Amino acid sequence: MMENKLEELSQKLGIATSFSAQGISDCKIKDELIKFFCCQLGANVSDEKSVDEACEKLDDRCYKETLEPIYIRRQSNLSIDIYLKQKDFDENIEIFATSKEKKNRIVLNFDKRFEMEKQIGQTVYQKWHLDIKDNLEIGYYELEIHFPKHTYYTVLAVAPEKCYTTADVESAKLWGFTLQLYSLKSKRNWGIGDFSDLKDFARIAAGFGADIIGLNPINALFHDFPENASPYSSISRLFLNPIYIDVEKTQGFNESLKKKYAKEIKEANTSELIDYTTVYNTKIKVLYELFKKIKKPNKAFETFKKEQGTGLHLFALYQAIYHDKCHSIWGGWQAWPKGLKNKNPMDLAIFEQTHENEIEFFKFLQFEAARQFNEAAEYVKSLGLKIGLYRDLPVGVCKDSAELWSDKSVYFKDLGAGAPPDAFFPNGQKWCLGAFNPVELKKQAYVPFLKILRANMESAGALRIDHVMSLMRLFMIKDTGVEGTYVHYNFEDMLSLTALESHLNKCVIVGESIGNVPEGFMEKLKENNIYAMSVLWAERWDCGCGDFKTPEYYPEEAFVSVGTHDMTPLKMWWFGYEIELKNKLGLIDDIEKQNLYKEREADRWRLLKVLDENGVWPQDNLRKSNYLYGEGYPEGLDEAVHKLLGKAKSKVVVLQMEDILGVTELQNLPGTDRDKYPNWRHKLPINLEDLATNMTFIRNITAVKEGRG
Repeated sequence: MMENKLEELSQKLGIATSFSAQGISDCKIKDELIKFFCCQLGANVSDEKSVDEACEKLDDRCYKETLEPIYIRRQSNLSIDIYLKQKDFDENIEIFATSKEKKNRIVLNFDKRFEMEKQIGQTVYQKWHLDIKDNLEIGYYELEIHFPKHTYYTVLAVAPEKCYTTADVESAKLWGFTLQLYSLKSKRNWGIGDFSDLKDFARIAAGFGADIIGLNPINALFHDFPENASPYSSISRLFLNPIYIDVEKTQGFNESLKKKYAKEIKEANTSELIDYTTVYNTKIKVLYELFKKIKKPNKAFETFKKEQGTGLHLFALYQAIYHDKCHSIWGGWQAWPKGLKNKNPMDLAIFEQTHENEIEFFKFLQFEAARQFNEAAEYVKSLGLKIGLYRDLPVGVCKDSAELWSDKSVYFKDLGAGAPPDAFFPNGQKWCLGAFNPVELKKQAYVPFLKILRANMESAGALRIDHVMSLMRLFMIKDTGVEGTYVHYNFEDMLSLTALESHLNKCVIVGESIGNVPEGFMEKLKENNIYAMSVLWAERWDCGCGDFKTPEYYPEEAFVSVGTHDMTPLKMWWFGYEIELKNKLGLIDDIEKQNLYKEREADRWRLLKVLDENGVWPQDNLRKSNYLYGEGYPEGLDEAVHKLLGKAKSKVVVLQMEDILGVTELQNLPGTDRDKYPNWRHKLPINLEDLATNMTFIRNITAVKEGRG
């Protein structure tokens, strides 16, 4: 009986009691783990009676809450349900809607329909369905539901049927680039790609006819630990990483400052790998000197602070406290003194009084980063790219982040996002990323989710949602172990809000869906106009193990590339260097190594076959041999591959700079930290100033353009 009730409770809470993954089917979750997850979602499961009561409480919750915090409806189906005590219902109902965007208040026409009633204790509750007849524009509305004796308030989000797109994306075969901004190498930067480099790259790309430039996440990372460089483990997805500021373009900069730090700048610029500590600390020192010189009051700075409001203040406050405590207190914000950890107003006020200058400096860093990024985005727009910047939204956030400290109630306390066990990772992947608690997220009317969407749609023509399956479900793992299961979100709510925000921000949505994809999920994305993200390595028959697909079989509603930042660049793949690397690091044994080399030899044949059959080899550099057993790298292979992708019927093709320039190092090797491999630290092999005249660059662009027609 207890087992059945626990199963029922889990279903109501959206906790998976079993799941299937690649190579593993019907993994059954132990009762103790299910109970742990139930507790994380606010249910008491200490005994059979408690589980019974928790189920009953969930069934009764809607009746006792009258209205939900938010109703998210498509334009074609504007209706809400209201729950009232029988004695409180009155036929005389009025509904007023005030648009949050336009501020106009209107009276709504509606039909009402009695649905059902339920007795809870001594009280009889009724459920009424209110069907709104007005054709409301998309957007957010404050709803007031007036009865003679009571007025109830909620929010109505009116969403379009599908996500935003443009005629250019739908009708044209577009192409462009994806790049890790940090990897851009130039003669003038301070050892890392910056926002000025982005403008220069955009100018070059536009000159060759590109319409999209994809960026790695550029969100804020740890101020005090710059070597924690993963862009997918930020301290806030709401704010930018100051490391991308071009210090020389900051107000007040002069050559004397550059001379003062000439040694550090030269070392950072000429180092083979990115030296995050030197780069970041040098930039921060100079920016602090410029901050001290800023004229007060600075109108633009003051306007920025006012517009960003409480969010910016809390972020800067978090950074100032972290900076003050991190070298004396180990364990991040959760180890801070209780008052600061729990944001006690009095403790925060005392800290602010004694650290006002530091807090202002962190706000200044965001001001300058936003100013330069928005300036770069406007420049990209002025170049006429049909999509423009293509930003990247990480699936989660660092557990020791400002996001969790600022609003820890909306995140799981003792769980972190990851991936389930599969054939490649038998123990699963523990990303240790903070993720939204779906119950608390709904209570807050999805505002934290909306803020993150808006911040990352800022100045973007397209947004890639990392691990887009998280709109439906996310695999969560205990912080203190390796066991986990899926937690489900309200998929329709998440899709509708994404569609609404995409229209309000005029931003195309792309979903990264590499991993354990639920049945029917991709079809649902397509219905909602969320473009798939496709890669050459996955576009193969026989569940990704057979021949490479020819261009006519590529998905149409997709952004396609050779690979991703987590995948092996083309030249590295050809030689199998990553196989040797994984063996050397102990990630695979010698037997696996030999098997992978054999598979790679077969895959090389398959790749040559599809390139031959589609006639994509450059005419002045046709295939000369079979390139067996170390015969070298086929000249023209990169061009042939990019022409093949160019011929795909997919809407957009994006070229990775690593594939074009023959890079033989991974940007990121999943499953490793920097103690094993220098993730997120590789610079591109040529300077930005030489890119436009580089023949390899030119020939690859020519190839993809020929394919696009």
